[in-house]
Amino acid sequence: MDEKTKNILIQKAREALPHAYSHYSGFSVAAALLTSDGEIITGVNVENSSFGLSICAERSAIVAAVAKQKRHFAAIAIVSSSAKPTPPCGACRQFMREFGDFEVILAGDNEEIITSVSELLPLAFLMKGH
Repeated sequence: MDEKTKNILIQKAREALPHAYSHYSGFSVAAALLTSDGEIITGVNVENSSFGLSICAERSAIVAAVAKQKRHFAAIAIVSSSAKPTPPCGACRQFMREFGDFEVILAGDNEEIITSVSELLPLAFLMKGH
């Protein structure tokens, strides 16, 4: 991915960050998902008083994309209210892997980590033929 596209993706994630609903933990996360056809779809974490019903930003973005009939992704940028890059949780890694192997950008205030879904989850559970 070129530098300009990467920076736009990070910026879109940062713009979405204030929309997170993180009243319980105070830890906001936003993601900007780049579809294979160039559309950027954002998502944020949405917490619930029944914590198991909360949804992470990465899954929120993917669900929004699938609702728009987008299922092929080139990259995702993830930002949080922390100054350091925030990696996705295990559930999000598995959820992302369902849709292939794509670039993952973890952006902090002064540091970026560029990786991929397969590097984050090398032994993913996948159904036959997927």
